[in-house]
Amino acid sequence: MTCRPLPLALGLALVFLASAAVARAEADASSDVAVEIVFWESVRDGDAAGFEAYLQQYPEGAFAPLARAALRRIEQADKAAERQTPPLQTQFDTLVEQDGVLVGRDCPECPEMVVVPAGSFMMGSPPYEQGRNDDEGPVHHVTFRAPFAAGRYEVTFAEWDACSAAGGCGHRPEDYGWGRGDRPVVDVSWEDAKGYVQWLSRRTGKEYRLLSEAEWEYAARAGAETAYSWGDAIGVNLANCDGCGSQWDFSKTAPVGSFGANAWGLHEMHGNIYEWTEDCWNGSYRGAPSDGSAWLSGDCAKRVLRGGSWFLSPAFLRAAFRIRITTGNRNGGIGFRVARTLTP
Repeated sequence: MTCRPLPLALGLALVFLASAAVARAEADASSDVAVEIVFWESVRDGDAAGFEAYLQQYPEGAFAPLARAALRRIEQADKAAERQTPPLQTQFDTLVEQDGVLVGRDCPECPEMVVVPAGSFMMGSPPYEQGRNDDEGPVHHVTFRAPFAAGRYEVTFAEWDACSAAGGCGHRPEDYGWGRGDRPVVDVSWEDAKGYVQWLSRRTGKEYRLLSEAEWEYAARAGAETAYSWGDAIGVNLANCDGCGSQWDFSKTAPVGSFGANAWGLHEMHGNIYEWTEDCWNGSYRGAPSDGSAWLSGDCAKRVLRGGSWFLSPAFLRAAFRIRITTGNRNGGIGFRVARTLTP
């Protein structure tokens, strides 16, 4: 039987179809690889949950060895942190229980401190949160591998004036006729706040500092995922703001401790005064640290304020709300809260 050659047109058609099939297969493979790369880039600087999610989706993926190695490093770091977690009795000069919370202090004129536990949270606000701004995203996972201490209250005029009397703080803040004592110090710049924590560190021999932005939000939420630590509605007389239902609304600051503590023993994280943080300003969380440390790149002439203030509406008090302001700014709505690194 003699084989007859295919007509030229049919032969070309078959070659074209075969080439198209190969091209489609290559395109599909290329698309799959691109999706995997995007997935990896989204988790590569994150925590264990991200690496585990990648391995679940791509157990034999191109980056699987890197994900497994990262998980081993995280496990080793967690074990080391557990070994180094210090007993609280050795951390502060005095440690007493108040209202079911352990409160530490390093000197009579020092701020009262509470310990914020190690853990993880989702930082930022979801797209559906009422009052949300674009700079509150993307929502991202942040992990604190060790506990840290934070001021139970905002730094008060009494604590600031003790620093001034000791020669550590040169600026005398205006109290606007509201009184000093146990009211939160206002009229202080970021540089003023940094000067206070530097004096406090010298005074105590301990590492006092400002909270990072991530530490602030983690401490403010105290395990909650709602707009405020108590829920998604501002409620009545739970904070000091324009529309909070307190006796100080839109008139002046409230003395520290005027409102109940959150689940971790911190007071007035929402409202009363804005609080300086350590971080430079960035307009989104793309590239933000995932370990809770301060973000020290970006627009460092401006720093991040958190918490809202007595003259602002409730939307500004949300745990995720953030705003920038120049480091030299002083006014009656801005103060700060201190943090302290715990030593092994």
